[in-house]
Amino acid sequence: LITASKNPKKIKELNRILQPLGIQAVHEDDCGICLPEVVEDGETFLENAKKKAVSAMQATGLPAIADDSGLCVAALDGAPGVYSARFSGENATDEQNNQKLLKLLENVPEEKRDAYFISVICVVFPNGDVLSAEGRVDGKIAFAPSGSGGFGYDPLFVVDGKSFGEMTAQQKDAISHRGRALRQIAVKLEEYLHADK
Repeated sequence: LITASKNPKKIKELNRILQPLGIQAVHEDDCGICLPEVVEDGETFLENAKKKAVSAMQATGLPAIADDSGLCVAALDGAPGVYSARFSGENATDEQNNQKLLKLLENVPEEKRDAYFISVICVVFPNGDVLSAEGRVDGKIAFAPSGSGGFGYDPLFVVDGKSFGEMTAQQKDAISHRGRALRQIAVKLEEYLHADK
């Protein structure tokens, strides 16, 4: 599968979860190509994931896998949602996005800081077939970042008293939204590949 992502940390996480499942995801650099930029203007995570996967498949002729994921905060009516990566503007850094989130929640008490991460994985084949899966994990937004692991909002997202940023890669993968979605997509891929046998 060609990975329709330019985020090296996300690609590393995708591969870390997929390889034990017997699936190899290759990056554009591995193929010596440069995938076109995709404008993520879909209204849903599925629309964006599919758009990225279709673009990568068309550019390479290979089956493509894409993830669109985000953080949804109850006190912000579900924001940042599909705008998670560009919450504080185009080309925003993780630090800028985290600071904006903390600023917006600075007067919100702990019991009202519920949030969830969602990941939608989409696999598109050259014949037009599409597989998709969704994973979700519920947690809370901390009052300050903790831990240096992960990426994005991981240092602020707390599950069972520990932020994603404080977890080992294995601990995070076991419960994360992306881990859950990828394990589902692996099952669907297995069924898809053996459907004609």
